[in-house]
Amino acid sequence: MGKPSRVLIVGGTGYMGKRMVMASLALGHPTFVLVRTDHIASNINKAQLVISFKQAGAHLIQGSVDDHESIVNALKQVDVVISTIAESHILEQLKLIKAIKEVGTIKRFLPSEFGMDVDRMQHVMEPGNLLFEQKRQVRRATEAARIPYTYVSANCFAGYFLAGLAQYGRFIPPTDEVIIYGEGHRKVIWVYEDDAATYALKTVDDPKTVNKTVYIRPPKNILSQREVVEIWEKLCGKVLHKMPISEDDWLAPMEDESTSVQRKVEMAIFYHIFYRGELANFDLNQSNQLEAATLYPDVEYTSVERYLSRFA
Repeated sequence: MGKPSRVLIVGGTGYMGKRMVMASLALGHPTFVLVRTDHIASNINKAQLVISFKQAGAHLIQGSVDDHESIVNALKQVDVVISTIAESHILEQLKLIKAIKEVGTIKRFLPSEFGMDVDRMQHVMEPGNLLFEQKRQVRRATEAARIPYTYVSANCFAGYFLAGLAQYGRFIPPTDEVIIYGEGHRKVIWVYEDDAATYALKTVDDPKTVNKTVYIRPPKNILSQREVVEIWEKLCGKVLHKMPISEDDWLAPMEDESTSVQRKVEMAIFYHIFYRGELANFDLNQSNQLEAATLYPDVEYTSVERYLSRFA
């Protein structure tokens, strides 16, 4: 195998971006981070994060997807581009795609996804469908530009879903009672964010993953909500009071005009995950579908039990 590809992270100071930077460095890639000085100069957390990247060995490149000349200059220095642009700015990637096509030397592009496979989710209820439509638009633009790509579907991030036992808006486990979606038996795929970043970086120099969708499905982490709750109960030594909420009751606020659009989007996604079970209800039997844990058995992923043990 040749030298590790030079990797540019766009959105490196964000929730997943910082993990991509560290995973890239850990795997030996010359790592570049696109930085907007005007955005970090007055934000102490982002400023210190960027400096920590530099101290860890990353190269900082001044630029922005809004500045075509600067992004073209950045792209000329790398082989691979990983975008972790925030969901509220997903379509900004169209500018990035235009620049990648112009440069013509990028060997792989990973657009900002890392959740559910958007091409499988064309039936998502409104208003949750808007984000999925935008991500599909980015996919189609990437393909139309004939840019080599890898799409990564990381399912449910542990920090957002597992940490609070899938309680909406909660990010540490409850110790008294827990809401159960329906009967709580739909299988869900729980993935630690650091593991998702490692798997994503493993794909960039792998010829098998060119123009493929890589699904992160750690075998031990394909568990129902009730199974996750049982693991937590063993860890904390308590039996939680279970409060099932029916599908109709969960969806009722969707009809309420006072419910914010953002909350409706999140509730729609919860519905498809926990009531419909649409993360694990299909097999990977198409030629463009690959599974990360099978591709990279050397990655020691974080199990649900190991992740939850930090809270016990």
